[in-house]
Amino acid sequence: MPSFTYKAHDRRSGKEVSGSVDASNQMEAIANLKKQGLLPIEVKESRSKSVKSPAGGSAGSAGGGALANLMGGGVKPVQVTLFTRQLSTLQDAGLPIVQSLQILTDMQRPGAFRGILGQVTEDVQGGTMLSDAMARHPKVWDKLYTNLVKAGEAAGALDVILRRLSEFREKAQKLKKKIIGALIYPIAVLTIATAILTFIMVFIVPKFEQIFRDLNIRLPALTTLLITMSSFIASFWWIILIALVFGIVGIKIFRGTESGGAIVDRVALKVPVLGNVVKKGSVARFTRTLGTLVTSGVGFLDALDITKSATPNIVVRNAIQDVRDSVKEGETINEPLRRSGVFDDIVVNMIKVGEETGELDKMLIKIADNYDEEVDSAVAAMMALLEPALIIFMGVAVGFIVIALFLPLISIIEQLNAQG
Repeated sequence: MPSFTYKAHDRRSGKEVSGSVDASNQMEAIANLKKQGLLPIEVKESRSKSVKSPAGGSAGSAGGGALANLMGGGVKPVQVTLFTRQLSTLQDAGLPIVQSLQILTDMQRPGAFRGILGQVTEDVQGGTMLSDAMARHPKVWDKLYTNLVKAGEAAGALDVILRRLSEFREKAQKLKKKIIGALIYPIAVLTIATAILTFIMVFIVPKFEQIFRDLNIRLPALTTLLITMSSFIASFWWIILIALVFGIVGIKIFRGTESGGAIVDRVALKVPVLGNVVKKGSVARFTRTLGTLVTSGVGFLDALDITKSATPNIVVRNAIQDVRDSVKEGETINEPLRRSGVFDDIVVNMIKVGEETGELDKMLIKIADNYDEEVDSAVAAMMALLEPALIIFMGVAVGFIVIALFLPLISIIEQLNAQG
């Protein structure tokens, strides 16, 4: 019977061990190691050539590891999600983690992500746990990701955790795309409308002003207001541009502070129509993140800490902190959520039921699924309201310009009729 040499993590001692095991094939050898409480890192037949290491096959990618680490911010989330799904499939097939990483590294196109995967593969091959190797690249794998992987390693169910993690990321990205996609149309329409109105104010209105001046007629108040606005825009457009840039930068700086961010996020939640989308999206993200962590075996207090760090909305983040403080004191989690004003009564009551029945993890995922559908409805409602609102805005703006320009012309026509 063939003999296989192996390197593996002992889940009981947390140390790396090595040795040999007899088995008819590699899959049987891996299964035997798992029965002994070991997490295989590398398994190969004693007389066969070793699997190509990243230092050889992926030298180009691993060699630029330091540079790749600095470029971690350039890795797209969709790349990480696809990698997670593929790694889950390979782990489910029973391949050792190092071999799985080597396969996925070779599959990547040259770039930052390939270099980082090469580094992770080398670290794991050297005895580092996968979660610790990933934690060295926080721009690629955040705290939520690495903690879930760590939970999977501890429970010996890395394939299951990776599958849940890939599903979580896919749904989170889908939700984000829906919200961003809903904002693209009104932003594009407003940009085009602003460009058209600016062109009219800068180039068309001054020509009418010159005509009115040559005719030496008395202008109505509405026309005077339009000409004044046109002159200001034509003469001081740079002031408007600077004010706009400073306004955007100022809001970003203000939002960067804890108190300022809380104000901006609270206002965003109360904006008509859009606030409803933001609110439902925040609830869906919170419940799915917390539910995924709890289902994966992460301790509840740790899960709340991780969820808090992964939550961008400060109002929701503060609510999570209140929940954590409440749970730490031995109280329930539903009251702090109710006080935050972000979570509807139905959400609070469903969480309360889940807490009382001991199925909080399942209830959280169910809420997240329901709110994903709610976001779809909210986005559709927002688009249904925004389209006529934008049409009305354009109609009012163009109507104001047309009326203001034609009032003096009507006056001229009346004078000519009176003289005739």
